[in-house]
Amino acid sequence: MARLDRVKNITGLVEIFGKNDKLRELVNLVVVAGYIDVSKSRDREEIAEIEKMYDLIKKYKLDGDFRWIASQTNRARNGELYRYIADTKGAFVQPAFYEAFGLTVVEAMTCGLPTFATCHGGPAEIIHHGKSGFSIDPYHPDQASDLLVEFFQRCKEDPSHWNKISDGGLQRIYERYTWRIYSERLMTLAGVYSFWKYVSKLDRRETRRYLEMFYILKYRDL
Repeated sequence: MARLDRVKNITGLVEIFGKNDKLRELVNLVVVAGYIDVSKSRDREEIAEIEKMYDLIKKYKLDGDFRWIASQTNRARNGELYRYIADTKGAFVQPAFYEAFGLTVVEAMTCGLPTFATCHGGPAEIIHHGKSGFSIDPYHPDQASDLLVEFFQRCKEDPSHWNKISDGGLQRIYERYTWRIYSERLMTLAGVYSFWKYVSKLDRRETRRYLEMFYILKYRDL
């Protein structure tokens, strides 16, 4: 579930799936990304990824094993998609070449989905490999593919393994990524900043400029 651009590597995930016959025997693939109709996009990179997606569907004969859903803007519907996959004992894969934070990773784990996410960027801090999810390297797709096969094969033989990783992901979220933890940390930082502001005699112009820029870009009506 991501934008359909090169760095998100959605087509890379589709190719991983298409190449691996064993993975296709174990699971289907659902992708939520971009436009399905190339004529609706005006972005050159997205157009190239849409065309590549259709080429991969044809090359690996993915009809029947693969479902491509256009990007969703309704948050409640996105939540239902996560939960539907979790109810079928599936997993969430975030295969980006780089991800600054990984909001979809947190969302998926919050819904109890065992999660495989890129080791480049924020998700590497969110996931404890093998306990609360799995880190994958998009630059080594065969290794990522083998890890997926190993997980689903083990879940087939021992259904409790799915629950173990799911529970581990939920525990990780409750320990680090709840709104309560975020708000408490924010209040702490605000207190530290207020103390520093009164004891410091440094010029505050740079801070004011930054805050003005932030306000103009994020909050002011444009």
